[in-house]
Amino acid sequence: MTASNTLPVFSLHEGSLPLLISIPHLGTRIPDDIAATMTPVAQRTDDCDWHLDRLYACARRLGAAMLTPSYARYVIDLNRPPDGANLYPGQDTTGLLPVDTFDKEPLYRDGQLPDEAEMARRRDIYWKPYHQALSEHLAALKAKHGKVLLWEAHSIRSHVPRFFEGRLPDFNFGTANGASAVAGLAEALAAVVERHGAYTTIANGRFKGGYITRQYGQPAEGVHAVQLELTQITYMEEQMPYAYDETRAAQVEPLLDELVKTALERVRAA
Repeated sequence: MTASNTLPVFSLHEGSLPLLISIPHLGTRIPDDIAATMTPVAQRTDDCDWHLDRLYACARRLGAAMLTPSYARYVIDLNRPPDGANLYPGQDTTGLLPVDTFDKEPLYRDGQLPDEAEMARRRDIYWKPYHQALSEHLAALKAKHGKVLLWEAHSIRSHVPRFFEGRLPDFNFGTANGASAVAGLAEALAAVVERHGAYTTIANGRFKGGYITRQYGQPAEGVHAVQLELTQITYMEEQMPYAYDETRAAQVEPLLDELVKTALERVRAA
């Protein structure tokens, strides 16, 4: 599926395992027509989940499928419900069509905020194709293997006062309080991190899993979903130009490999 400027909306790398890694906030592109309504700060795409396709290359080599978008979450947030409902009632969050950055800098020029018609247009062009691909590939993997693990890969700056106080734990596992995956999966993954000893971790804390985890995780039907919100300081520089840190990443990659394998084992045994 392509957008109006012919760039593919998403890329799908197919694998051999019952594992799909979705990275819905990896994209950095903003179409020219949308960019024309936005402030210069939008072009920095500060709130991108930088470099996660590179960090998860180990899982892809193991045989994981990987689904990634081309366009930035500033165009539309693929991990939000199509109606834009707040997944964390009572807490501050950004919406389906974000209007400001995590630091509350405005993304749109005065008088240029997208209206309902524009929201519907972007849903059709960007949101629906990604979710159709996600749904269809999960179904194909389930038909082939009987069970499937959806790993929602996310990252965020270690300090974002808008959303949480102080420094966020490094590895934040979410399974919608246990509803989206086999019982105890988030806790088992957190235990792996704790044994490693180099990073902090929590299960179903501030980040319990976004729309994709909650929508597609149906363990009774053989589809298990877990979200990992990883602090960016563990593998990259958190300030512009948001450079990948080879030394830090080399410490994280083997742990990610162990975590993915642990999750797959628990799903297969469920």
